[in-house]
Amino acid sequence: MSVKAEIYADGGSRGNPGPAGAGAIITVDGKTKATISHFIGNTTNNVAEYTGLVLALEKAIDLEIKQVHVYMDSELIVKQLNGIYRVKNEKLLPLFVKARGLASKFSSFTISHVRREKNKLADQLANQAMDQARGSY
Repeated sequence: MSVKAEIYADGGSRGNPGPAGAGAIITVDGKTKATISHFIGNTTNNVAEYTGLVLALEKAIDLEIKQVHVYMDSELIVKQLNGIYRVKNEKLLPLFVKARGLASKFSSFTISHVRREKNKLADQLANQAMDQARGSY
């Protein structure tokens, strides 16, 4: 049996750079298998977005999921991973390489851009991480 999951991933920072969080939700057949809400310190919005993706892919591998379709509201990351844009920012390059490496571990990996309204849960999880860590910044 080949398990196919949908992943909604997001990240954000308050200030750019600023305190940042990553969030993701992994579902299989409409049922939540995992949520991620992780504070990542001070960084940029794009680093936070990539971190949300990387954490979600790592979790999907841990869950032995074989096929994933990722949805993100970061057009930059979606276009970079689909080979439409080159990665010019040196801070993003290691995260891009890590995401590509993780993506290659799935029998099927696709990533699509969605409007922000369609990514509300992942956004809430990223913001929750920033809110919980508020005392540390």
